Amino acid sequence: MRRLLILLIPLLPLMALAEPAHLRVQGSNTIGAALLPALVKGLLQAQHATAIEQRPAAVANETVIQAQDAQGRPLRVDIAAHGSSTGFTALGRGEADLAAASRPISDAEAHQLQALGDLRAASAEQVIGLDGVAVIVHPDNPLPQLTTEQLAQIFSGQIQRWEQLGVVGGEIHRYARDERSGTFETFKALVLEPHQASLTAQTQRFESSDELASQVAADRQAIGFSSLAAVHGAKVLAVAEGDAPAMLPDRALVANEDYPLSRRLYFYLPANAKPQARALADFAQSPCGQAIVAAQGFVSQQVNAQPVPPHADMPPRYRTLAQQAQRLSVNFRFQEGSASLDNKALRDVQRVADYLRQNGKLQSKAVLVGFGDPKETPGRAALLSRLRALAVRRELARDGVEVLEVTGMGDELPVAGNDLEQGRLRNRRVEVWVY
Repeated sequence: MRRLLILLIPLLPLMALAEPAHLRVQGSNTIGAALLPALVKGLLQAQHATAIEQRPAAVANETVIQAQDAQGRPLRVDIAAHGSSTGFTALGRGEADLAAASRPISDAEAHQLQALGDLRAASAEQVIGLDGVAVIVHPDNPLPQLTTEQLAQIFSGQIQRWEQLGVVGGEIHRYARDERSGTFETFKALVLEPHQASLTAQTQRFESSDELASQVAADRQAIGFSSLAAVHGAKVLAVAEGDAPAMLPDRALVANEDYPLSRRLYFYLPANAKPQARALADFAQSPCGQAIVAAQGFVSQQVNAQPVPPHADMPPRYRTLAQQAQRLSVNFRFQEGSASLDNKALRDVQRVADYLRQNGKLQSKAVLVGFGDPKETPGRAALLSRLRALAVRRELARDGVEVLEVTGMGDELPVAGNDLEQGRLRNRRVEVWVY
């Protein structure tokens, strides 16, 4: 026995080297089905890994990616895409190194996982891309749009026939993601709960966005909702919230989060995250990572300038901007009940500064326009909206940006209704315009 141990001792370092570096990611099916494997392979290629292979695991909606690093050592990444809530559960059990989620962590989850650090800190909660929850129907359905209230009535069973919506079609067939899905959690938070509605039991449920969309596209009486990246031939309806105009999930409206069912895609990392998990999050935030986000059908966070057609309903100063300047594809938003920028906005400050620097517009070429929700005190909405824009100016100044003008437009040009808090939060925003 002693002799055997002596013979094995020299082999121990080699055995350790043969053990593959292992990263485990669990959570959102929206992210994990295709985007996450693409990001992992992009990171491995950037690290000069070789022999990169992707294969399905034995369980549906699970993927294994294996490779060799630049020194020839084995690498392995396991991806389980069973829904956002499963990612947080796996983090808590020590079964995942990183959680992927298509909705923000809940108060209960953050409390349960506090031993892993503050998962709402900017270093832990990372927005890797944007998505719109697309309301989809059969391609032959003539309906152009619905309000969030009508959607709540449909999916709660209060509206049961297409004729109640003014089109021929008979009984409505409802399709939804399962309870573990971040897509469903988003729909519940943005559509059902604000209208005190619950999903009717007469709804077909799916773990996979792709499968749901395929079923809707084949059923003339169907309505469902999926990731924008998983529409697959179904017809997408415009959605209106409150008195705001109906909007399709166009990429520009999802990028600035004006589309009513816009949502963020997240990585959540514990405070003592593995180097491989941190590297994946950093890569997802990089220009190369964001290009992959866009290539997979989601909306990247890369900043670009877009012309906005002026029209007569715009306030005069805003119409002048539309005539003479271009709007950047990002809105700064704030922490709930606070004038502090949220985690996405803090990273967007750097992205906007980089864009302005690369285009020679650091000095007196940018205009910040703040917006808000109505207030009882006259002039207070305009004041608060200007204060929000000033908060953005302070952050940009740290990156060398000298803003030409800061203005507050109060409660003008709402992108959502103000009857509900979620609509008021979306109306509190700061736009960036450049000459």
